[in-house]
Amino acid sequence: MAYKVLIVDDQLLPRQYFESLVRGSDRYELAASIESASVADVYCAKMAIDLILMDIVMAAGPNGLEAARRIRKSYPNVRIIAVTSMPDAHFLAEARDAGVDSFWYKEVQDAPMLDVMDRTMAGKGVWPDRSPVVPLGETDSSLLTDRELDVLRLLAKGYTNQEIGDALDVSVNTVRFHIGNLLSKTGCGSRTELAITAAKSGIVISDK
Repeated sequence: MAYKVLIVDDQLLPRQYFESLVRGSDRYELAASIESASVADVYCAKMAIDLILMDIVMAAGPNGLEAARRIRKSYPNVRIIAVTSMPDAHFLAEARDAGVDSFWYKEVQDAPMLDVMDRTMAGKGVWPDRSPVVPLGETDSSLLTDRELDVLRLLAKGYTNQEIGDALDVSVNTVRFHIGNLLSKTGCGSRTELAITAAKSGIVISDK
């Protein structure tokens, strides 16, 4: 019997691509293809879904990881593959925390999606070692430390130095030190330019 697949992606081309993959395989059956994660759990209740291809960043409503967390609690047997084209450095950790089974980057793949689907349904999670390397001003994400990425993520959300320090449990002086390093590495002339550059690159997602 073919596995029933639910596709959740608000972008037309990726959604059509996933639909064609599912329809072209005798191992899977397309149960539904929807644009919003807000009703994904409703489809799980109505259609006995086996596998969800869940986009992370949605233009409206909850993001894919919020929906995955909710589905994991109510439907623990449903397998979930998180998919994204955004290289936010925190997505991998957040996806694991949400109970996602596998993770697939749309732009940079280590394995074909059908292979990831097969391995996921066999109980073998597929995870990239790290997020893709993306350019950031005069540097790239591979040359930033984990702490610098933490600071950059909060800076892009609009946090003040004090708020960043409180969130990361470090002093304001330490925050200033990291921002100074980020400005030097990226060549940005101000924290505002740095935040905008980070958001445009996709290395962090601003949701504030």
